[in-house]
Amino acid sequence: MLCNLPFRIVTASALILNLATGPTILSAQQAPAEVPSITIRANTRLVVVDVVVTHKNGQPVAGLKPEDFTLEENGKKQKISVFVPPGIANRTAATPTPAGVFSNHPENLTPGGIPTVLLIDAANSPFKDQSYGRSQMLKYVLQQGQSGRPMAVVTLTDRLRVLQQFTSDPQVLLTAIKNFRPQEQILQPGASGPESHGVADGPRGSAVSDSIAQAGLAVQAFADLQIGYNIERRTMITLDAMRALSRMLGGLPGRKNVVWLTASLPFDLVPEDRSMTDAELLADLPGQGSQRSVSVNAAGSMAAEQRNLHGQAIREAEAQLASASIAIYPVDLRGLVSGMEGSASGGGSVYSDSALSDRAIIQVSSLQASQGTMEEVAAQTGGKAYINQNEIKEGIALAASDEKASYSLGYYPENKKWDGKMRNIKMKVAQGDTQLRYRKGYFAIESGPTKDRNYEQDVAAAIEVNAPATQISFMAQAKPTDPGKIRVVFLVDAHTLTAEDSGGSKKMNVSLYATVWGNGKSLGAHTIKVDRTFDAATYQQIVDHGMMVPIDMDIPAGGKELRLAVLDNKTGFIGTVSGPLGQ
Repeated sequence: MLCNLPFRIVTASALILNLATGPTILSAQQAPAEVPSITIRANTRLVVVDVVVTHKNGQPVAGLKPEDFTLEENGKKQKISVFVPPGIANRTAATPTPAGVFSNHPENLTPGGIPTVLLIDAANSPFKDQSYGRSQMLKYVLQQGQSGRPMAVVTLTDRLRVLQQFTSDPQVLLTAIKNFRPQEQILQPGASGPESHGVADGPRGSAVSDSIAQAGLAVQAFADLQIGYNIERRTMITLDAMRALSRMLGGLPGRKNVVWLTASLPFDLVPEDRSMTDAELLADLPGQGSQRSVSVNAAGSMAAEQRNLHGQAIREAEAQLASASIAIYPVDLRGLVSGMEGSASGGGSVYSDSALSDRAIIQVSSLQASQGTMEEVAAQTGGKAYINQNEIKEGIALAASDEKASYSLGYYPENKKWDGKMRNIKMKVAQGDTQLRYRKGYFAIESGPTKDRNYEQDVAAAIEVNAPATQISFMAQAKPTDPGKIRVVFLVDAHTLTAEDSGGSKKMNVSLYATVWGNGKSLGAHTIKVDRTFDAATYQQIVDHGMMVPIDMDIPAGGKELRLAVLDNKTGFIGTVSGPLGQ
């Protein structure tokens, strides 16, 4: 089948009408000139930074031009190569695909405006906080739902699940939120260490005191072990969710806002073994790096050790969020809290004043660290945390209001060494009396396979999510051939694929997957890999018309849904789309 690929690509323009109307697909295959993408394409590295510029009173600053901005990376001024003012990106309404055509093109997925994802975090939030967040989401949609902004609703339990894909219809959003059912937290965040409960306040023998102390240490050690395991699992679940969001939103143009409603985040985006100096951390992050969330919350070195094990994964997650231009707005589901609530409810005659004081200190420190983590995640991604407020629906509105004040600036870093280290970004505007909010840096991670990284697992995870992944853009059509057989024809946008120079030619390495699903599981799959070098003329045709590849496969009994995926084996970027079988 692959031996005929050059012929199929050459004649792709004659076959495009089988997938969609000619003008539509041809225009869709062109990279938008006015809307940059931060993602790495064809061996170029364009870094795009979204910056929200407001007056001191919070009102957006309009009319700024590229020369009004000064942008530095690690103290060195950078040339601004791309500039997009507010209100430019993704303003057109979503266009339905023709009957029988699958598509994850941005113009087929989202209505006009900056996409906003409402994420309610059940993995890191107790039942009562989830219920409160749900009610606040309903209030927000009821009051602000007529704004026309595209919104999606997702939930995080053991993995990310999409309750509603992007829509600007408030009634559809209300239905999706109402369908969310709060549930008990899968993994509890862990309790604070045991107190003495006043048992040592009266006269006791030394042997009894020693026994009590040893018992307390044993209980503490067990608690540390449990807390470390819980944080480990919550960390993995949250990292997987960030990867899934990057795949879902990466191909959509411009800034994307994720309103993360949670009672706690298990980590921030600057690992413990960071390359930033303490001075840089103190200067740039609101949590000031002085209270690392895990060391405070974990109540033991076991959890801190587990946290350090994920340093590289956290770097990659941060890089993927940056690549997708995702700003996270953490909203504390606990509302207005002081950190003393547990002490007040847990007091009694068995508690000594000193025990209550110790417990209060631990809980207040834990609260400060938890909220500091939210602030640091927001600062690292260009969002803003909303904490210590009961009307958390206002936190949701905060993300939406940034649309009118968000500029996109792109530059090609002067430092060409992609060494995986964190690079600091600083930005100023000439106009005084302004406030700027943008991500404070990024990890210069080389694209491509890393040690122990299995892209096949990423594809499987992406296919399981009931929403398109958009890092690679493609269309497809499925038609029956013989009885019980089907042919799926992919048309992949080559602008979203990597091509390496190879002696005047271009080398591409792409895998395509067609899977048939039924009863919530895969019933059959077929894969084709295109790993070859194309001469300049053939490659240009691929760029102009797309990469067209067919897959022939059997239809398993009980198959009801077709789920398709495309993987760039160089970058690990993924595109997926799904739809009813036989539509």
